[in-house]
Order: sequence, then structure tokens, then C-alpha cells
Amino acid sequence: MFSQQFIEQPATPAGVKAMGDLFSNSNPQGELAYPLPLTEEFRPRVLADLIGLERIKRVLGNLVKAPRCCAILACGAPGTGKSVSAMAFAQELGAETHRISSQECKLETLQNAIAMCHRVAFNFQTGKPATWHLVIIEECDAISSASQLYLLSKLDSTDFPPQTIFFFTCNNPETLSERFLSRCLRLDYNSYGSSAEIASLLEKVWTLKAPNTPAPNLKKLVSGNVRESLGRLEIALLEA
Repeated sequence: MFSQQFIEQPATPAGVKAMGDLFSNSNPQGELAYPLPLTEEFRPRVLADLIGLERIKRVLGNLVKAPRCCAILACGAPGTGKSVSAMAFAQELGAETHRISSQECKLETLQNAIAMCHRVAFNFQTGKPATWHLVIIEECDAISSASQLYLLSKLDSTDFPPQTIFFFTCNNPETLSERFLSRCLRLDYNSYGSSAEIASLLEKVWTLKAPNTPAPNLKKLVSGNVRESLGRLEIALLEA
């Protein structure tokens, strides 16, 4: 066995964001701190902090405890928590994470990311070796036909990359082929029954951001998802 300190880690290919890029607290502007949008400042960092999505949290939480090679397909309207749950899952799994947007998901980028999954995994957040690779592909229903065809072969049990979990997000699974869908474990996302939790979050944020200013009727700012609700609250704070 080789000592991990002598294993040279490959450079991250263009178009693929490594774990260090996703979660690093390093500030390229020195000690300057810039205000973040509320959607980012209050983004859940762990699965337990997701609003609603009880079934999603249970499934992903159990997968963290006993990971296995698989492909997750997160389906739902924008703002229902697909991407934030993928990032929280990555954080808890402690995997080397390769995140690719639909616009960047060219065939070459995808091939490079999956090639990295055949190498020793490394968690760039902790600076330690990892056991698993996690490939997050955003809006997979919008990727090219060539990339979809390539994924079909890689998601087949005969050619699945070792110690790898795929996490796809999509808004409209109807555009995906039956062959692709059959290779994935589908999770459906929605915000049903989350209004009270969203209202509680808005109250917490208002108290932190404007403690000496009377709050408006925050229940009126609650919409169908957390992201839109926080956006409405941000406007209200700017008006206060």
C-alpha cells in the first residue's frame, strides 16, 4: 500500500467543481467579508436543517450511514431543495465531490469527472483521504444527448465507477428516457405542509437582521418554496 502523503492528487478538470470550491471558507479578498444573499447565508449545511422533506432526509440520512454505489434522481420544481439537499448530503458523506451544471456538462467534462472517480478519493474540505466520490449533475434534463447516452453506459451495473454515488437534479423528468430513469432511485421534492416551518425561518431571519424594526406580516411572504420566501423577505428588509 502507498502512503497517502505520496499520492499525487490530480487537478480538477475544467467545468467540474471540487469539494474545496463548494464549501471552503477561504476568502480570496483577504479578510474582507461581503454580505451574502439570504438564500446562501441561511442555506442548510446538514440534512437535519432542511425544511420539510422528511422522507428525503430519512432516505439520504440512511444512505450516509450505509453508502453504496447508486444514482439518485431528485425531481421537483425550482426552489424545493434539490440542490441544497445534494450539498448537505455531500457534506455529511465527506466524499470527494464533483459538481457539474447542465451548461458545463459536455461529454469531455463528464468523462473527466468520471475518470477521477477511478482514483483515490480526497476530501478537499477536510484535507484528508475520503472513501467515496459524489458526482452532482444539476438539471440533468437539460444536458446534451451525447452526455445522456454516455451516462447510460456508466450507470449500468457492468461499468459503474467504484465507490461512487451520482446525484442528479431535474425539474422535468418527462424529458429523460425510460432507460435513464430505470437506472436511478427517484426522490420527489415538494413544499407541501412546510408553510409553518418557512414562516418560522422568516421570523428568525428578521429578528437577526432587523431586531429593532417591527416585522411585517411574515406569513404573507411565505410562498411555495423556501428560496422564493427568502427572496421576498430580503426585499422587505431592504424596504424597512
